[in-house]
Amino acid sequence: MKNKLLLLITLLFISSVFLNSQTPDNPKAKFTIVMHAGAGTISRDMPDSIKKEYITALTEALNVGKNILDKGGTSLDAVEKVIRFLEDDPKFNAGKGAVFTSEGTHELDASIMNGFDLSCGAVAGVKHVKNPITLARAVMEKSHHVFFIGEGAEKFAKQMNIELVDEKYFFDQKRYDQWQKMKQNAEKNKKGTVGCVCLDKHGNIVAGTSTGGMTNKLPGRVGDSPIIGAGNYANNKTCGVSATGAGELFIRNTVAFNISAMMEYKNMSLKDAVYEMIHNRLKPGDGGVIAVDHQGNYIMDYNSEGMFRGVANSDGIFEIKIWE
Repeated sequence: MKNKLLLLITLLFISSVFLNSQTPDNPKAKFTIVMHAGAGTISRDMPDSIKKEYITALTEALNVGKNILDKGGTSLDAVEKVIRFLEDDPKFNAGKGAVFTSEGTHELDASIMNGFDLSCGAVAGVKHVKNPITLARAVMEKSHHVFFIGEGAEKFAKQMNIELVDEKYFFDQKRYDQWQKMKQNAEKNKKGTVGCVCLDKHGNIVAGTSTGGMTNKLPGRVGDSPIIGAGNYANNKTCGVSATGAGELFIRNTVAFNISAMMEYKNMSLKDAVYEMIHNRLKPGDGGVIAVDHQGNYIMDYNSEGMFRGVANSDGIFEIKIWE
């Protein structure tokens, strides 16, 4: 009887130590947050005034997530809030700044994944949802499904009291002008998805991705952003990944999942796994990824001209970059 009681006390003590190590009260608890706002043809000749606007917006977005994590908040909240911020800014191709389809409409996609239990939610082809990332989270947390599309997704949004807007809300003159130029074959297709990956002080990894797709895409086209394993993935055993670039190629190569799989099955580091996918499996100009592993290591790698990106962590790092 005494031995059983001693064993029970020992187990309770070990459990207490483990739980305390996973809470923000533990001074050793750390966090890392990375985000991106698109990779592709980003000219270095960009006027300083425009560059400043992007840097300012990215800095504000990164601070949104950093402040949540610094106070012991969850990676789920940080990822959603950062992406919502980017969705509301017309400078980026998600939400308010979504590009035009070939018919002059907007179709938005988003996904989110929780590395704790591999739960995930995704939506595609929504036309009236102000913040698709919030709807994706609702799919994950409040439905028995993973993926909703089109009218079904918007019907679910109404049931969840998620804000819907008139399609005119997504209109942005700059995006409209880009679309007109593309129809005249005067401009290259520009990539521009947004994403965020966080490791919080509780040791949980979450990844989220949101996009308006590609300029002049055919209605109904869906890229990698809402597809778990292609443009988004998270697993606490390995890492969280959010991708941006040529969606079809990220789907064909299941980029996000393969980074995690190489870490889990081949014991590769995050850095080596990302390099293998971005520089050996994909071709120059295809895009890039941001990623965080379960130890807080991070990578922001790409093979295109540039990638809007940022990182912050509990060690004091805070960086916003566009090019190397």
